[in-house]
Amino acid sequence: MLDQTARPNFIFMLTRNDRTVADAAAHLEIALTAGVRHIGFKDIGLDTHGLADLTARIRAAGAISYLEVVSLGLKDEIRSIEAGVRLGVDTILGGVNVAHALPILAGKTIGYFPFAGRVHGHPSILEGSAEEIAASAADLAQHEGVSGVDLLAYRNAGNVPALIAAVCKAIAKPVIVAGSIDRPEQIAILHAAGATGFTVGTSALDGRFPAKSPALFDQLASILRG
Repeated sequence: MLDQTARPNFIFMLTRNDRTVADAAAHLEIALTAGVRHIGFKDIGLDTHGLADLTARIRAAGAISYLEVVSLGLKDEIRSIEAGVRLGVDTILGGVNVAHALPILAGKTIGYFPFAGRVHGHPSILEGSAEEIAASAADLAQHEGVSGVDLLAYRNAGNVPALIAAVCKAIAKPVIVAGSIDRPEQIAILHAAGATGFTVGTSALDGRFPAKSPALFDQLASILRG
């Protein structure tokens, strides 16, 4: 489970540009060796068998698995959520069709963090003001089956620190900041604002974080150290 009392949880996504990478299994082994214990993937990029293998490996290592839904069409989103249930992931991130998702997840022990605000495109973009997005988050948080919200803060054109702070203030449930995080300063901002977790995928795989080297192990170790 997410720890709301400490530094935000680092969720490593086995993804590049909002797609699960073909060599995700190899990256997963490096992540586990580096000590990462929150690991996710997207619903686009690998077939069901590949995603099932990733989920099984994450579970076997005692780590927490996340499936982030970036397919925004209703049929595709529902198909992805149903796949997440079959895979047995611990948490589903993203998606916008909450009224359709909640009945599928009812009675399941799967965390559910839909997108706050108006999300569109691929890679996904978040539109709206901080006030509008915070209101969206507050509306979502009223649902008993919603565990928290997935916030694409760094995919929004507005004042990102103010946006994260507004959303965290608007709800008592956890906020996970996802997308386009590539430097420690951004993590410090979301930490100060009260976010519970954050995701990094492309930036670590491409060696963008300041670390001993661009190698994935060094990237992940640097992010974990904070």
